[in-house]
Amino acid sequence: MSAENRETELVDDEIVRNLARAALFAALLGAFAYVSFPNPVSPAPVTLQVLGVFLAGVFLGPVWGAAACGLYLLAGALGAPVFSSGAAGLGVLLGPTAGYLLAYPFAALVIGAVVHGGRTLADPDEVGLGRLVGALLVGTVVIYASGVLGLMVVQNLDPVEAFLAGAAAFVPAELLKIAAAVAIVRSDAIVAT
Repeated sequence: MSAENRETELVDDEIVRNLARAALFAALLGAFAYVSFPNPVSPAPVTLQVLGVFLAGVFLGPVWGAAACGLYLLAGALGAPVFSSGAAGLGVLLGPTAGYLLAYPFAALVIGAVVHGGRTLADPDEVGLGRLVGALLVGTVVIYASGVLGLMVVQNLDPVEAFLAGAAAFVPAELLKIAAAVAIVRSDAIVAT
């Protein structure tokens, strides 16, 4: 009798690599949430989370960037202390920052789609600066439009109040995050995925 060894691949190696990358970026989002300080004119704090969303969309593309953000939200909803200042639980996803947080997967999807021109990943170093900045700006609009809507619902603010407290108050910080994302993407220290 001869014993024959057969290997069966249950999950494609590329899927495993992409899941690992998504988990890494979800952890990065959680770490960036700890860099948080209050915004005096908004119930939402300033954090580095949006920078993590930018990088997930750029380096993972639309599908896996959105998956990384979704994994981050799932971990926080299940009780991992990954939201701003170590907060956790479903209550965070129903509070003043809910609109911003729930927009993260959509923003990463849009950023990834614009940067890569679809689902196939391009080398981020080869993406034109205008396209990269445009993608980050569109992603920012997605996040802040959802954040403003969230504030209107949760805080019962009128549209002008919600826009001033939920978007306009963050413009300087967001411009710095866009500049940081561009610098990271263009840095030789980062190896493209």
